[in-house]
Amino acid sequence: MNHTGDLSRRSVLRKSLAGAAVLASRAVSASAQSERGRCLRLGGPVFEKWQEPQGWIAALQRLGYSAAYCPIGADASDDDVRAYEQAADRADIIIAEVGAWSNPISPHEATRKAALEKCRTQLSLADRIGARCCVNIAGSLSEQWDGPAAANFTREAFDLIVETTRSIIDAVKPKRTCFALETMPWAYPDSPDSYLQLFQSIDRKGFAVHLDPVNLVCSPQRYYGNAELIRECFDKLGPQIKSCHAKDIVLQKKLTTHLDEIRPGLGGLDYAVFLKELSRFPGTPLMLEHLSSPPEYEQAAAHIRSVAQTAGLSFA
Repeated sequence: MNHTGDLSRRSVLRKSLAGAAVLASRAVSASAQSERGRCLRLGGPVFEKWQEPQGWIAALQRLGYSAAYCPIGADASDDDVRAYEQAADRADIIIAEVGAWSNPISPHEATRKAALEKCRTQLSLADRIGARCCVNIAGSLSEQWDGPAAANFTREAFDLIVETTRSIIDAVKPKRTCFALETMPWAYPDSPDSYLQLFQSIDRKGFAVHLDPVNLVCSPQRYYGNAELIRECFDKLGPQIKSCHAKDIVLQKKLTTHLDEIRPGLGGLDYAVFLKELSRFPGTPLMLEHLSSPPEYEQAAAHIRSVAQTAGLSFA
C-alpha cells in the first residue's frame, strides 16, 4: 500500500480546499465592497462633540452617515489633516465638501478680497484632506453676500464669475479636489444650461458641479416640474457633480408666489427621482443641511432612507 502517495494526495487536496476557501472569501469581500460602492451616501452635520478623529468617526457611525462635512479648519496641522483623512478612509466615509461661503464677486473691494482669500484657503484645505470638493456660491453683485440683484443676470456677471473662479483654481492648483459653485435661484448658475455654460467657459480641470436642486426651484412651474428639472440636471451635469445638498421646498397657498425651504419629507421635492438619478453616479454624497436640531436631522435622514428603500435603493 502506497501510504506516501495517499498522504501526498491528501496534502494537495487540503491545500486546494484551503486555496479555494481563500479565493471564495476574497470573492465575497470584493462583492460586498462592490455592492457598497453602488450604494448611496448620506451625510450631515455632527452635533456631538469629539476630541480626536476616532471620536468623530464614532459620532458619524452612530448617525448612520457614510459621508461627512470636513471636520477641521484650514489652520489644522498637516498631522491632524492626515489623521482625519486616514480615519475617514479606514471607516469608508467620504469627506464630501469644504465650505468657502463668501462673496468673491462683491462690488466692495475689501469684501471681495477677503472672500477670494477665503476661497483659496478653503480650496487648499479640501485638497489637503482629499475632500470631493470645496463649495461656494458664485457670489452676488448685491449688498447682501448671497442676495438677489438685477445685475446678477448680466453678461458682465457671468464673465466675472468665470474670471474669478479661474483665478481661485489657478492660484491653488488642486490635485485631489475641485472647486464647485452651488446652484442658486437668483444668481448664476441658476439652471442646468447656465451651469453647463459656466463649466465650459471656466474650462479648468479643477472645476466641478455642486447640485442643490431646491435652490433651482424658484417658480410654481419649476416646483411642479421639479422631477424633470432634477433629471435634466443629472443628464447634463451628472459626471461633474461632486456633492449634493438635501433639503425640501413647499409652495405656499398665498399670492403672489411664496416658496419656503423645509425639512426633507415635508415639501414637494421628488426625492424618489432625486435618489434614482443620484444612484447613477455612485459615491456622490447627499448632505443634509439647514436644520436646527439633531431630532430634525434624524427625521430628515429617516425620510430619505425610507424613500430609497421604497425605490429599491440603499445607503452605504
